[in-house]
Amino acid sequence: MIKKILILHTGGTISMSEDADGNIKPNDQNPLTAIQLENKGEVELVTEEIFNVPSPHMTPQRMLELSLRIRRAEAEGFFGAVVTHGTDTLEETAIFLDLTISSKMPVVVTGAMRSSNEVGSDGLYNFRTAITVASSPESVGKGVVVVMNDEIHSARYVTKTHTTNVATFRTPTFGPIGIVSEGHVNYVQTIKPQAHEPIDHVVSNVYLVKAYAGMDTELLHALNKPETNGIVIEALGAGNMPPETLPELQSLIDHNITLVLVSRCFNGIAEPVYDYEGGGVNLAKMGIIFCRGLTGPKARIKLLVGLSAGLKGEELKKYLNN
Repeated sequence: MIKKILILHTGGTISMSEDADGNIKPNDQNPLTAIQLENKGEVELVTEEIFNVPSPHMTPQRMLELSLRIRRAEAEGFFGAVVTHGTDTLEETAIFLDLTISSKMPVVVTGAMRSSNEVGSDGLYNFRTAITVASSPESVGKGVVVVMNDEIHSARYVTKTHTTNVATFRTPTFGPIGIVSEGHVNYVQTIKPQAHEPIDHVVSNVYLVKAYAGMDTELLHALNKPETNGIVIEALGAGNMPPETLPELQSLIDHNITLVLVSRCFNGIAEPVYDYEGGGVNLAKMGIIFCRGLTGPKARIKLLVGLSAGLKGEELKKYLNN
């Protein structure tokens, strides 16, 4: 049976070229759209250039457009989908898709660290590998995955760890869920299913703040305004805050602004462990929600999706803390 795979190009380094001065710039047209891949008649590729923007230009509104297109694809008879994307915000788009697409259809996000005409360009290889994963029966029901450098990572936990290395995408604490070897897709881990919210709009004014030694109330106070819908805080260690921030944190809670806490650490899980002024135990008692296992940018996307779905109170807390 021929499997239809939807290819959605969004731009990024995978679609760019290096000029004579060594600067990397977008092309008028993604060079991948003109490439013919050998698939032995087993796969039919349907290509759409939905965007052609650098990764920092990606927005939640564009992420939603991608999600809605992929949701329609299943009804149109597609077996799977591949999204090519710039690497700077790839992990945020990937988790947005994972949170909003309930289909068991394989969805793979991929990109490149080197532009299409650089020596050692990884774009075409990652693209071909992503198609292999998206067309594999083993990928059904695995959720959205990120495929780079022969590794398969869960969209939920993968993160960019190096500014230029082709092996930049890693999954701290848990590791990749699979590998691709000689054209074979091999999954070695399973990820517990999570709740999906098939939203049709996204709220605005959801912010991300990083804690630091000696932090006071200034940044938090600037966000304490009626239009703020939520704030994710990358807290210290296992989930602690400088004591000077506590009055403003309480004020934000009193104004019904959702506060979500993760750790700024590269590895590990934020949990209410320490019982002192500013410690996680007291922060949890105040009503700050701990989001375990996610990075700050990913927790912000999850909070944005939850708020856009209309979740509130204990329902929102359970969604974020799962």
